[in-house]
Amino acid sequence: MTPDITPRESGALRDLGGAELGHLGLEDLLDASLKQVCDILAVDTATVLRHQPGSNQLSAVAAVGLEEEVYQGVRVPVGSGFAGRVAALREPVVIDHVDRGTVVNPLLWERGLHTMLGVPMLAGSSLVGVLHVGCVQPRQFSADEVETLRRLAGQLAVAVQVEIFREDRTAAMALQRSLLPGRLPEVPGLEFAARYVPGASSGLGGDWYDLFRLPGGRLGIVMGDVAGHGLDAAVIMGRLRSALRAYALDCEDPAEVLAKLDRKAVHFEHGVMATVAYAVLDENQRRLTISLAGHLPPVLVSSGQPAELLQAPADPPVGLGLTSAARRVTTVDLAPDSVLAFCTDGLVERRDQLVDTGLARLAGLLRVEDPDQLCSRIMSALIGNRPAADDIALLVIKRVLADR
Repeated sequence: MTPDITPRESGALRDLGGAELGHLGLEDLLDASLKQVCDILAVDTATVLRHQPGSNQLSAVAAVGLEEEVYQGVRVPVGSGFAGRVAALREPVVIDHVDRGTVVNPLLWERGLHTMLGVPMLAGSSLVGVLHVGCVQPRQFSADEVETLRRLAGQLAVAVQVEIFREDRTAAMALQRSLLPGRLPEVPGLEFAARYVPGASSGLGGDWYDLFRLPGGRLGIVMGDVAGHGLDAAVIMGRLRSALRAYALDCEDPAEVLAKLDRKAVHFEHGVMATVAYAVLDENQRRLTISLAGHLPPVLVSSGQPAELLQAPADPPVGLGLTSAARRVTTVDLAPDSVLAFCTDGLVERRDQLVDTGLARLAGLLRVEDPDQLCSRIMSALIGNRPAADDIALLVIKRVLADR
C-alpha cells in the first residue's frame, strides 16, 4: 500500500538536497539527504553507491538503515543485480521481491527488504553512481516519488563529481610534488634550473622531468609527458618514472632503456601513451647521448653559436608497441659554456600555433646565461600573463667548466 503524501511532504520532497544542505561536506550531505529520504518517503533504507569507472563497479559510500553496506565495502558490478541493473539501464528500476534472483548483495535480503526503488546518479552523460531505497513491507512508489528521487540523485551526482575532482586534484598534486625533484642535484661543472606549471583548464597531468646520477659519474636526464590529465595520468607517470630509473641502472644505452620502458608500458599499462626524451651525459660532461620516444628534441646553444634543435630522430612513443626495429640514439658533443633546454609541448604548442613555430621561438630565446634567469625569461616570453592550457615542464642545463 502506498503511503499518502501530504502537501507538506510533497514540498519537502522537492526541497531535498536544497540550499539548507549546501553548506555541508560531502559525507554529511549524503548522510543528511539519505535520512530525509527515509523520513519523507517512509522507507527503511537508503544507500548511495559510487561508480568506479576503472573497475566498472559500484561501491557503497553512504547508507541509512543498511550501514553495513558501507562498513563491509560492498561492491556490485555494473549490469549485475539490482543496483548494477539501474546503472546499466540508467533509468529508475523498481522490484517487489528481494532475493538471490533479483539482487547480488545478500545484505539486502538478510535485512528483510521486500520492495526497492533505484535511480541512477547522472551528471550530464556521466554515470556517477546509484541511489536506492528499500522497504521491509510491500508498497508502491508513485510517479512523483520516483521523479523526486531521480532529481535528488542528480543533485547528489553533481556533489559527488565535484568531490571526486577535488580528491583527484589533491592526490595528483601530492603525487607530483613527491615525484618531481624537490632539489636538483649538485654536480660540479653543471648548473640546473626547472619549471613545472599545471594546465589551468586540464589540471595536473603526466608531465615530468628528472635528473639523477648514474654509476661511473654519468648523469641521466629525462623529460616525459603521459597522455591525459588528472590522477590517472599522474599515477602512470610515477610508475613510468620509477621503471625508467631502474632500467637506467642496468642499461647504459638510452635507446635500450626506452625499449624496455615501452615493453613494460605495453604489457602492464594498457592503453597508455607517453612521449619520453632520455639522455645520458658522460662522466667528462663532453658528450650527450639521447634517444627520443616521440618527444620533442632539446634545444642546444653554445657561446658564439646560434641555438638549434638537436637533430635526433623521434621513434614511436612509449606504450604503443609500434616498433619492432631498434630504437635509435644520437650523440652530440657539448662545448664549454653550452646550454640545453628540454621541455614538454605545453610550453611551445598553442591552438593557433604549430609546435615547430613554438620550438623556433624557444630557440630564439636561448642564451648562454644563468639557468634560472633563462627559465624566467623563457616563461615570461612564451607564457606571459596567460594561463597555460596544458601542463608545462621545462629543464635547463648549463655546462660551466672549460673543456678538460
